[in-house]
Amino acid sequence: MIVPVVLAGGVGSRLWPLSRALLPKQFIQFPQQQGSLFQATLRRLDGLGNIADPLVVCNADHRFLVAEQLRLLGVKHSTILLEPMGRNTAPAIAMAALSAQHLSAKQSAQDPLMLILPADHVIANIPALHAAILQAESLARQNRLVTFGIVPDAPETGYGYIEKGSQLEHKATFNVSRFVEKPDLETAQAYLASGNFLWNSGMFMFTASQYLDELLQFAPDIHASCVAAFAAIESGDDFEQIPTELFASCRSESIDYAVMEQTASAAVVPLDAGWSDLGSWDALWQAQNKDDEGNVCSGDVLTADVVNSYIQSQSRLVAAVGLEDVVIVETADAVLVANKAKVQAVKKIVEQLEASNRRESISHTVVSRPWGSYQSLAAGDGYQVKHIVVNPAASLSLQMHKHRAEHWTVIKGAGLINCDDKEFVLHPNESTFIPLGSKHRLTNPGDEPVELIEVQIGDYLGEDDIVRFEDIYGRAK
Repeated sequence: MIVPVVLAGGVGSRLWPLSRALLPKQFIQFPQQQGSLFQATLRRLDGLGNIADPLVVCNADHRFLVAEQLRLLGVKHSTILLEPMGRNTAPAIAMAALSAQHLSAKQSAQDPLMLILPADHVIANIPALHAAILQAESLARQNRLVTFGIVPDAPETGYGYIEKGSQLEHKATFNVSRFVEKPDLETAQAYLASGNFLWNSGMFMFTASQYLDELLQFAPDIHASCVAAFAAIESGDDFEQIPTELFASCRSESIDYAVMEQTASAAVVPLDAGWSDLGSWDALWQAQNKDDEGNVCSGDVLTADVVNSYIQSQSRLVAAVGLEDVVIVETADAVLVANKAKVQAVKKIVEQLEASNRRESISHTVVSRPWGSYQSLAAGDGYQVKHIVVNPAASLSLQMHKHRAEHWTVIKGAGLINCDDKEFVLHPNESTFIPLGSKHRLTNPGDEPVELIEVQIGDYLGEDDIVRFEDIYGRAK
């Protein structure tokens, strides 16, 4: 069996303002895509027939996003490893390998064969991907560390490259001659013309033991840190929490630098399957269907004399006139306007937002929670108004606030309310008052979402003014 290991810990800052720290690009459904990029990563494995339950490595802040998106896919059994902070791909894959070995030992199974998949790729030709995976499987079972090299169709300067070495006995597979950093344009043109270079996709296949053995040889400090962290891992019903202090001591390093550039066992399988890593708005424009003027437009958009542009609206009308090669992305709280050739620099805007501690780098106006979502509608001195959506069979924690009282008015569905020693149901157009300091909870026992308007009044309205007593999502202290 092949164990899919999905690396879902990226931030995707170059796709701001759609991608943000609490909702990065891998969990977003982009126009013309079915489901999120994370979901598509697993869905494209359908039909291979020898795929085990997935193992996901993600940031602890995204644990409920991952669990919900797996539930929507119908994935009932998975392992979700929670990183307290990012330490790049070499430690992430090491933690996944240790977890895969642990699960395999419990099941008395053979050395697990891992397929490493970043969660933010687009691949158009699924049969070609499956064929490449089967080629890689044969090599990986011979203790090779296999990477997938993308057959280039342009002199791309935003990717690293892999130079093919000698051909292997398996058809169209090669030893790796060397890995090359992102080149300048002239060098990239030479690579493309030679026909001997592939883009580095960040996808791999190898056995867990082979990877750990090579990591021990070439990066023993990372190996030791990960072994120590895994030994102290905190297991819950749904998640595996990697200990913060032990993982923080691990060196941050990519698998390329730590292992692949050092090993003599690297092999590459060329992949020509309409691949993109959606690393920028320009890449998203290239990957999507365009109208007769070369535009990709979604949402409420009107154009006149606009060509070769990407325009997306989420919350209002966007009108564009007389533009060429631009990106316009509108959300409820931010608008990006950029030259399509300069969109890699969007990351600089995110850095400015982070330096100013602005929330636009962190979250949208609609904020996901394990039980649903909330959106701040209005706020002022001593008050805040929210629209809250509670999913079917979901429940807020039993909690209290030290600085605010709340008024709840249900606008859709029926919510079960607990407030101190009272329990009752609120229907649409009914309301209740939650006094300051009261223990309270809202539960949705029905099959449809419950929506309500919450008016908060108090001297402090921050999200950290919550004392949890019980919580089905494990957030109570």
